[in-house]
Amino acid sequence: MQVIPIAKPTLGEEEVAAAREAILSGWVTQGPQVTAFEREFAAYVGARYACAVSSCSTALHLALHALGVGPGDEVITVSHTFIATANAIRYCGATPVFVDIDPTSFNLCPDLLEAAITRRTKAILPVHQIGLPADLSRIVAVADEYALPVIEDAACAIGSEIQWQGKWERIGRPHGRVACFSFHPRKIVTTGDGGMLTTNDAELHERFRLLRQHGMSIADTVRHAATRVVFEEYPVVGFNYRMTDVQAAIGRVQLRRLPEILNRRRMLAARYTEALREIPGLAPPQIPSFARSNYQSYAVRVLPDYPLSRNELMEALLAEDIHTRRGIMNCHQEAPYQNGSASLPHSEAARDEIVLLPLFDALTDDDQDRVICALATHSTSGKKPMLSSAF
Repeated sequence: MQVIPIAKPTLGEEEVAAAREAILSGWVTQGPQVTAFEREFAAYVGARYACAVSSCSTALHLALHALGVGPGDEVITVSHTFIATANAIRYCGATPVFVDIDPTSFNLCPDLLEAAITRRTKAILPVHQIGLPADLSRIVAVADEYALPVIEDAACAIGSEIQWQGKWERIGRPHGRVACFSFHPRKIVTTGDGGMLTTNDAELHERFRLLRQHGMSIADTVRHAATRVVFEEYPVVGFNYRMTDVQAAIGRVQLRRLPEILNRRRMLAARYTEALREIPGLAPPQIPSFARSNYQSYAVRVLPDYPLSRNELMEALLAEDIHTRRGIMNCHQEAPYQNGSASLPHSEAARDEIVLLPLFDALTDDDQDRVICALATHSTSGKKPMLSSAF
């Protein structure tokens, strides 16, 4: 049978043509395409400013660094996220302080936030996990009470929405000080790799732009367009975190595709949810009333009354050429962050009980039905497959 992958980027001839045009223009590093992509991205999410960078990891690092996070500081976040979130904090010499998640949303539990704040806390870094927005209204309220900036890890959340002060707004507006996005191939909008920071703070935005290009005081586009000789200066130690014009050209096409991509993903997610209601032992995702997910991933919890364990189910599906992934990793269970002090039962259960099903906008109804049929068949067969060592 044909393999059904867990994910597949939406890339076609339009992206090829855009990349070709950028290459033939002679300007392939950060240039006019990046500027246009930033302008269009900011307009889409409703932010005043957007700054393109080489990845979401570099976006998170820039955000933390620009807000003054450094050695001896603490940043409150979740362990239940890709390790880049915690790594960005460590890059600054600071310590990630992990709090547990809400077991239904897989996001930072606001009830646990205040107790984690100490005199060393410098920022709060919630994650919009698998595209489902965190409870920002409650998180920001606590942050404001303690005068702490909120940096949103929105790596997975392009196109997701949150109800904010009575109206629906897109993630990235932003609702904290900064929101950081990823354009990795697993994300809904991809540039091969890349990232974006959005903010409404003009001074912070200018600092991002300075730091992303070695601290260079004059942008390449300004220098090349100058009618007289100008020399740049380097007033601060910066980084090489630039996005290329080839990437940005692809991103602009992807952004135009986004509405149709979101519609298809949400339709496929609705089909999964409807079908899973009829399969005992599998719990579909729960979307809180304040959020609209982009369904970057479709997370299903395997309950104790399902005949197979989560790992056994993944192995059984793989034998049928259906690819899945385990629940999101936990940083505190990885070697660099195992300090023995974190008690995060909901995070650990989510990692071990959740399976991510195939979901991408090119997934056909027939292939999705094949996934659903396999889930239903194993719910009654109880057949125990041989487990590999992959888990």
